[in-house]
Amino acid sequence: HSLGLDIVGGHRPDKTRNNSTKHSRFKALNMRQAARYIALISMVSYCMGGKSSQYLNSINNAFTVSNKNQTLATTGKYAAALGGGGSAVAERQSIHNGGSRSHRLSILGEGGHHANVTDEFEMKNMGTAVVGDDDIEAEQKNGASKPPMRVLFLSADTGGGHRASAESLAKQFERLYPGTHYDLLDVWTEDGCLPYRTLVPAYKHLSRHPIQWKILYHISNSKPYEMATDLHSWLTCERKIRKRIKSYNPDVVISVHPTMNNVPIQCLKNMEKESGKHIPLFTVVTDFGSGHCTWFHKDAEKVFVASDRIRKLAKRRGNVSDSKLIQTGLPIRYDFAKINDEMGDRNTPEGKLYQRQLRERLNINPDVKTVLVMGGGEGVGSLSKIVDSLYAEFTERGIDCNICVICGRNEKLKQDLQTRNWDAIVEANKRLQKRRYVAFLRPLVPVKRVRKSLLRAARKAKEQKREKEAGEAKRKGIVKVIGLGFITNMAEYMAASDVLLTKAGPGTIAEAAAVGLPCMLTSFLPGQEAGNVNVVLDGGFGDYCESPPDIAEEVAFWLCDESMLENMSESAYQVGAPHASEEIVSNIAESTLQFMALNEAKA
Repeated sequence: HSLGLDIVGGHRPDKTRNNSTKHSRFKALNMRQAARYIALISMVSYCMGGKSSQYLNSINNAFTVSNKNQTLATTGKYAAALGGGGSAVAERQSIHNGGSRSHRLSILGEGGHHANVTDEFEMKNMGTAVVGDDDIEAEQKNGASKPPMRVLFLSADTGGGHRASAESLAKQFERLYPGTHYDLLDVWTEDGCLPYRTLVPAYKHLSRHPIQWKILYHISNSKPYEMATDLHSWLTCERKIRKRIKSYNPDVVISVHPTMNNVPIQCLKNMEKESGKHIPLFTVVTDFGSGHCTWFHKDAEKVFVASDRIRKLAKRRGNVSDSKLIQTGLPIRYDFAKINDEMGDRNTPEGKLYQRQLRERLNINPDVKTVLVMGGGEGVGSLSKIVDSLYAEFTERGIDCNICVICGRNEKLKQDLQTRNWDAIVEANKRLQKRRYVAFLRPLVPVKRVRKSLLRAARKAKEQKREKEAGEAKRKGIVKVIGLGFITNMAEYMAASDVLLTKAGPGTIAEAAAVGLPCMLTSFLPGQEAGNVNVVLDGGFGDYCESPPDIAEEVAFWLCDESMLENMSESAYQVGAPHASEEIVSNIAESTLQFMALNEAKA
């Protein structure tokens, strides 16, 4: 009664009571009474079906205080007071108020109402304890108050980036929530009808024929096509896909593929109608600069994006509200977060020492520059020609350098690099005229910034040629080419390198940015990868060029300009988000645990 509540038969008849009177009563309470009333109101909320959440919110407004050293840690006593069905969840969230760190106790009632109380006061004889940040971190390491979950990832092997993102998130679930079980499901290959079940083999064919892929991508990236395929796939595949998802019995579904949002969301809605259990679906967009319209569905629980470009696209193409959009960066492997934390800024003395130690561990000469060359998991593209041009250019310019070539599964290329006659490559390169884009072909280059990049490379080449003719750089460079197969310690090789040459894959760019590595982009797949070129160019940590001789000339220019490399590295750090996977998983798990508690209460 002292709280202004008159409970008769589970209802609240007096709804006209003055709110200011109730708030003033709360402000008059001392801290110890507040904690008791939290428990009391929580029980009342349970009895009333969660209708008294406004009183809990009043406590939140009345008892917010700031203290960065102490925080209230619950023992689950108040959550248990809500009844044996697990109808409440007590959780603590880190928040920042004007630079001071505090932690928030959130009580979730059965009706889905929240009451957040930021309490930093000391409590005695109340079954709670006051702990500091060190204790919280220790609790997190021990997995306390972090129950395991069943996580279902939706993806397909259309490029390595989708699977890599799913695996990086899965590892974070295992690390932060021990005992979590996860599965990876390709709904179209398992239960799709034509043409959806041919998605993977079709992509492999189209990725080898960029013009065909470009035509299909832009036709499908339209509203009429999206509406038609959404309707068709729902009518023909929804029932089988729903049955498949049910068999995994997930607590949460995470889509890391653009084609696996609409039908799975409809499946989960129908499953909720059947069982009353709500299973949230989260979308993690694995594109950086541009994305297909099927990525964005307004009924997803939340949509995680990596850049402002994708955020704007989600709002425009998918009508996704701001409240559901979370910009975190691209999910990458945990190895990159560890390397980033250990190395720090690669341009500092500590960072350079760490890089030297890495090179020694990888059996790379630590006294010269290192260039890392990648062509994707299959080692495809004009990789061999690029390596030839790099070797010839560095040798002629007198640049001592290691060239590490990631051949992937291309064992033939790896063996060829070990037996190649490099002296013949240098002689052949002298006879070749530097290839340039003629004027009438330049409009065909897809991005304006790319055309500027090519012209800039040509100007640099002329300057270097004049220097060479003047008698400079006469000494031959000592260049070592190291062929590598499919490696698992990519983070170490990127941290040990000074420049990365790669196709414009979003995951590779995000990983390079996480360790401050400048990038030279050598190709991109028309459509979703075109925007990644602009991410690098606008970010100021790399360039784009397709011609192997031009690529070699510009990279040689970078290696001779230490200040340029440092500036590009600093720009890369600005774009990088090494801890994005951890942030995404923490956010998803927070919401999932709340829904799990609600589902248990309904059972």
